Amino acid sequence: MSEEPLTFNQTVYAIAEFIEVAIHTILYVRQVYPAEIFVRRKKYDTPVFQSRHPALNEYISGAVKAIGDELAYGRVDKVVVIIKDKEQIALERFIFSVETMIEVDAFNKDTSVEEAVTPVSLTQYFRSFLVKLSMIEAQMGQMHLGDEISFAIIIELKEDAVPTHSDTADPPPWIPAVTQHTSSGTSDNAELHMIRAVNTGIINLSLAVQESGEKISREQQKKQSKKRKPVDHNDKDSKLQL
Repeated sequence: MSEEPLTFNQTVYAIAEFIEVAIHTILYVRQVYPAEIFVRRKKYDTPVFQSRHPALNEYISGAVKAIGDELAYGRVDKVVVIIKDKEQIALERFIFSVETMIEVDAFNKDTSVEEAVTPVSLTQYFRSFLVKLSMIEAQMGQMHLGDEISFAIIIELKEDAVPTHSDTADPPPWIPAVTQHTSSGTSDNAELHMIRAVNTGIINLSLAVQESGEKISREQQKKQSKKRKPVDHNDKDSKLQL
């Protein structure tokens, strides 16, 4: 792997590729789909899990291609992976925040940027992202919703930016997002957990996960309900409760 600093195009490609790997990891770690549809791989010198479902992979790769196109033009503000319930209410938002630090002319986008990190260093950062992401369950717990959850990928562009027009079917056209699914659609009692950030010298990237106010309210209601649940001493099973 080259020790030369990254070029603009290398950085765009690397970030888009990392987001794709991270999406598969999120779906596995948060148990959006059964573990059986994932296969263990190795990326960034660390174990990862990748979906082997063709339709799911096609959706993810198509979305990531569109993200890469917008990154190349410096239009991306955030990429949000939402996990939602059967009523389409966002329960968790995995937020990839992007900040383009420099403007590069088209003819220089394959030229190394002096202040940028090297590909080797970026690989190490991405490994750290994935290690922390894989441990998020210990911090947030499981959702235990089974087949009642799904996900979506949302791209939030910078103010006044419009999506790049595509005449092809790959990726599929973007549609307007539901406000509650976006990073600005959160309620006041949502909780944000920072995972990792990296400054490449060209494009800054950070990843955080936000538990929505709706999810937190439901969990609080469940805890209160359990506290109020009467114990039937004639029920053998009740004697096992702690």
